[in-house]
Amino acid sequence: MTSKKFVFFLNSCNLEIKDLKINSVALCVSSCPQEQLNSLEDIQLFAKNNDSCLCVYNLNVSSYTLNPKAAELCPTLPVPPSKSFPLFNRCVPQNPECYSQFASVLINVINGVDIFHHILSGIMAGRDIIIGLCVLALAFSLIMVLTFKFITTLLVHIFITLVVFGLLFVSGVLWWLYYDYTNSSSIELETEKENVKFLLGFAVLSTVITVVLLVLIFVLRKRIQLTIQLFQVASKIITKIPFLLFQPFWTFLILIFFWVFWVAVLLSLGTAGSVQIISGGQVEYKVLSAIRFMWWYHLIGLIWTSEFILACQQMTISGAVVTCYFNRNKSSPPSHPILSSISVLFCYHLGTAVKGSFLITLLRIPRTILMYIYNTLKEKESVCARCLFKSCFCCFWCLERCLRYFNQHVYTTTAINGTNFCTSAKDVLFILAKNSTAMASISCFGDFIIFLGKVFVVCFTVFAGLMAFNYHRELHVWVVPLLLVSFFAYLVSHNFLSVFEVVVDTLFLCFVIDIETNDGSTEKPYFMDQDLLVNSHDKWTHTAG
Repeated sequence: MTSKKFVFFLNSCNLEIKDLKINSVALCVSSCPQEQLNSLEDIQLFAKNNDSCLCVYNLNVSSYTLNPKAAELCPTLPVPPSKSFPLFNRCVPQNPECYSQFASVLINVINGVDIFHHILSGIMAGRDIIIGLCVLALAFSLIMVLTFKFITTLLVHIFITLVVFGLLFVSGVLWWLYYDYTNSSSIELETEKENVKFLLGFAVLSTVITVVLLVLIFVLRKRIQLTIQLFQVASKIITKIPFLLFQPFWTFLILIFFWVFWVAVLLSLGTAGSVQIISGGQVEYKVLSAIRFMWWYHLIGLIWTSEFILACQQMTISGAVVTCYFNRNKSSPPSHPILSSISVLFCYHLGTAVKGSFLITLLRIPRTILMYIYNTLKEKESVCARCLFKSCFCCFWCLERCLRYFNQHVYTTTAINGTNFCTSAKDVLFILAKNSTAMASISCFGDFIIFLGKVFVVCFTVFAGLMAFNYHRELHVWVVPLLLVSFFAYLVSHNFLSVFEVVVDTLFLCFVIDIETNDGSTEKPYFMDQDLLVNSHDKWTHTAG
């Protein structure tokens, strides 16, 4: 069977899908038909010329045109021309009509599943509104990034007030819609009753978030001024290097390419095995035990490589920001800072990114194992065991978040000093220990402002969605589209504002190192922006001291 390297489906243009699995008969053949075969005689001639039998194994080539059941044991006529797919060695039809038929079969399968039908019907019915809301979320995200350039103390208070009133308004609208739908006599469909339940959940969640944010705003109200100065400098840098905002986009494309490659390798490993002949003249592959138990190695590669790609993005952004910060001539920014940062990364600091991503991987692997064990034993475990699993899972999550924050500062220190990971980690520990209170408070408030920006985008996008779907009450299923729009709004705002967050954190560490190594004298002048120097140096010295 080693000469029969390709898999050929008898009805390749009319695949039968049952229980979400392909139920059509497949054979191992020596070669795929390059031209269309219109009759059993053509199939017989192809088998003789190419030594590739397209009918079932127990049917002799000479019987293709003689056996009365040959039409059932041979491919469906006409056999379309096909080409071998290089990775999985499948005979892939070249006729476009085959793909249209397969798409219709796939749609019918999806429509046969209630949950898919429910979701797709809601999305297709409100697709115009969904597209409009997604564009609106993108516009809100860009507005937020541009707004930070003109941020002032007054603007921060106005912004916080807008977010609070926006949340209060959305909560009020949700409770009003819940009251309106509850007392409506026209609600009869089951989907409309589900909408009422989801409205109640949205209203409760929005109210809880509003209360929590009000408490956080009250606690962090005194940590505003230096954060505002850092935001203004960060906006200047993003204005000088606008392509920083597109770094998550390129990273996402690289991750998608890697994930597709990872899945392809996984499928290739899953099809590797030894041939065994079973009854009826058919064969099956038995998976090799060595490959079966190596899936964890492939999983570690997925986590580590994904984290490495994200670490390279962080180091690229940090390197570009460091280049701009430690430039004496502020009126003449360095040329091509992103390309310069990428060049330095690949020439000198790939090991730092590898070590940082490896530490994250070491924490994510136990989390993954705990999640697998928890899902496997969910019905058998006791309440005590469930609580223990969740506690361990939460601890590993907190450690991972702290390590990510620490790694970001290590990457920045590496970009500043050009040191390796261990030396940079030691320097960061010294800086964090010496300035822990001030750094924690200011960093916390900065992250909080950026989080409010994300809330602002999601909040007003959801509000626009509520108004749009409430205006079009003929759309019975609007909960799923609204959830989809909310997720997209958060994803877009997170991509844009996460870059801003990395820039602010990098500037913050540059600011601290600048103060630690320089004293503002003629011999050791500060590198920081003059506005940051005038407005923040005294406050920082007082806070850090």
